[in-house]
Amino acid sequence: MYPEIGNEMEKLDPNILSGMDSPSPYFLPENTEVLAYARHGLNSSWATFFKISVRHAGGDEENYFMKVSIGHHGREALKGEFTATSAIHERVPGFCPKPIAWGTFANDADAHFYICKFYDFQGEDIPDPEDICEQLAILHNSESPNGKFGFECVTYNGNLPQDNTWFDNWEAFFAHGLRHVLNLREERGGTCAELDDLLPHLFDVVIPRLLRPLESDGRKVKPSLVHGDLWYGNTGITSDTKAVVYDPASFWAHNECRVSLRDMQIRLLPAELESPLTCFTDELGNWRPDRNRFSGDYIAEYHRLIPKSEPVEDWDDRNALYELKFASTIIVTPATFEHANAIAFSANAQQSVSANEQDVPVITDSSTAKSTPVSITNVEV
Repeated sequence: MYPEIGNEMEKLDPNILSGMDSPSPYFLPENTEVLAYARHGLNSSWATFFKISVRHAGGDEENYFMKVSIGHHGREALKGEFTATSAIHERVPGFCPKPIAWGTFANDADAHFYICKFYDFQGEDIPDPEDICEQLAILHNSESPNGKFGFECVTYNGNLPQDNTWFDNWEAFFAHGLRHVLNLREERGGTCAELDDLLPHLFDVVIPRLLRPLESDGRKVKPSLVHGDLWYGNTGITSDTKAVVYDPASFWAHNECRVSLRDMQIRLLPAELESPLTCFTDELGNWRPDRNRFSGDYIAEYHRLIPKSEPVEDWDDRNALYELKFASTIIVTPATFEHANAIAFSANAQQSVSANEQDVPVITDSSTAKSTPVSITNVEV
């Protein structure tokens, strides 16, 4: 299934050598000597990893990391990783490995590869909060190329494809993406009547209650680029102690407001941030669980750079809602959505909902093109 391992140039698939489907063809120039080509690290359930070591004609040696996946989803996942990493590298060059190439093996049309710069990370430590949050703030200050939420291709969170269809509205994009995740859950795990009973309340009440205020009373959500799967296992520390992130599932996402650095009593930041900042994205939803070692210190440092957006009192509930999407890519159970329904009516979120019957503004679900007002009666937490 995978190409033969060896240390001779001819053992490498010709499409790897040519840099197929990449903007940097023939990244291994003529007269380059392949010193080693072997499996590297622990494989995942959907990919195998390799390290390629070469010596260039001038004598310099260089290492590359290669990920290999199989089948249609494997191809699309690696295309998405190459495209997302390229987008991050273009905006914050030192924050991720430089993407080199991606494509399909000439000798096996069902096997696909992605190649990037190789890093020899220092142990299993996670990056310093100040370093990673500073780089993340620069990334989140990016501007969507078309002013919309979404991405130019499908990206994968693990082995789950994300629907990155472009939307003008953050609430609509988030709801559309979550429906897609739930549809995948049903395709792969079967139906669940108990879960299905909870979903109307989630989409008709919880999501509008927590996301619609972001674009009410003159506020506007501005898309910015997010990593999309930023947990500690997708980060590393280089030999010079710099934070590096990899394996992104990027899209243009929630970017809540703009504030001037003069209004933020923080230390001086790099030149890239010497302009009005765009604010908090849904990136931090993935930091909420304790299993992700980005603890409260990281969230506090991030918000030292980029403040929580209005309405601030909704922040914790929004963060829990964003975590739900990430949790849904791991496992979806009725208990997960019982929690989701509860968070919308915590002490903060209940403020706009009385115990009496009350209409909720209509929201259109783009996947069904239907709009239905809902009412809430005797909401309980």
